[in-house]
This record gives sequence, C-alpha cells and structure tokens, in this order.
Amino acid sequence: MLEIKDIVVRYGRREVIHGLSLSVGEGEVVTLVGSNGAGKTTTLKSISGLLRPVSGSIVFDGERIDTMQPHEIIAHGVVQVPEGRLLFPEMSVTEHIELGAIRAREGGRSYSERVDWIHEMFPILLERRDQKAGTLSGGQQQMLAIARGLMANPRCLMLDEPSLGLAPVMVDQLADAIRNLHETGISILLVEQRVDLALRLAQRGYVLETGRVVLEDRADALLEDPRVKAAYLGA
Repeated sequence: MLEIKDIVVRYGRREVIHGLSLSVGEGEVVTLVGSNGAGKTTTLKSISGLLRPVSGSIVFDGERIDTMQPHEIIAHGVVQVPEGRLLFPEMSVTEHIELGAIRAREGGRSYSERVDWIHEMFPILLERRDQKAGTLSGGQQQMLAIARGLMANPRCLMLDEPSLGLAPVMVDQLADAIRNLHETGISILLVEQRVDLALRLAQRGYVLETGRVVLEDRADALLEDPRVKAAYLGA
C-alpha cells in the first residue's frame, strides 16, 4: 500500500535521511524505532508532504504522493497524528473533530458514522465534547488528536510518539485503541519512544540510525534481537 523507496531528505544543505526505504502493507501495523534524532519524525513529515524529498519516491496505493501538497495526501487517505498533539487550546473537542473532517478522503464511513465510531472508541470525548482542548488531561488530548486524524477517513494512519508524556494507565488505553484500529483494517505506521510497546503492537519493524535503516524484521524477531535489546530495551 505505502512504498517509500530510496528517499533523501535535507534540511537546507544538511542531509538527514539517506536513501531510506520502507513499506506498509494493507491492514498492517509497522513501527519505526530509533533514538532521538534518528530521522523518524522527518520520515513521517516527508510522507505527509510537510517535507519534500530531494530524491527517491513515495507511492501510496500505486500513485506517487511525494509531489503532492499535504491536503492532497490527506484526501488520498494518508493521515499523520503529530508528535505533541498540536491541538488548539481554545477550540472545543467537537470543533477539533469537525476540523479533522474538512479534508477527509471520500468513501468509507460517512461523517456521522465516523463521529459515532470515535465516540465509541473514546467515550470520554463525548462527555467532554464542549470542553476546550487546553483543559483536557494529556491522555484525553492524545485521544482527541487521534480522533481528529480518524475524522479524515484514513486508509493509512501515521502515529508519531503517541505515548509521549502519558501515565502508564493511559498508555495501556492507547495500546488498546491501536489494536482496535488494526482490527478495522486501517494500516498504521507507528513511531514510538517505548520500543517494547511498539514492537508488541506491530507486525514488522524498522530500526533507524542517523537517517538510515539498519535493521528490518518481524516485530517479534526484533524484540529478541540482541542489538535491539542492548540499544533500546536495557538488556
């Protein structure tokens, strides 16, 4: 479904992604792990059109998207939930949900079906529908950020550090939500600081170091890989 081949990305003259390739299949959960500065968020921004690769290609469902504008990529069904949530503090929960639907992909669930779906997945958002986003807890804000992304009717959802700053009980709820999304058939590309969690949620994983893929395997195999254990799991 999503095929990234040999992309090179620069910030000014500085090359930060060096010939990176990865893929996400239909209905698959794939994780991209690595230390801070490895290029994970840069990779997601390149897929979503916020950064433009200087070479290589990004193809979604058989069509190149690396020359499209971000709103066009969203309309094709590739949606990023950004690191740090990036909510509007003075806007209500309902306003964020409405905002997420503005550039939604055509087809799939109707608007009302999507609203009902996210309220079923995150009941607290229905309870807090008139509350300003800035007054929500960190976990509730992350639920809202994901809900906003889901309102765009994605076929491939990219989650950037969704557990960042969350209490353990909220991390468990987040993990359940990702599993539920996987069961609906949405493809997920997950960037997550908790490497053990990411690899337990995913089918396959890529390990990034300084803008390059250095390991690629089934997620369960990466969990047992001594290099991954030593570098990221404290073993």
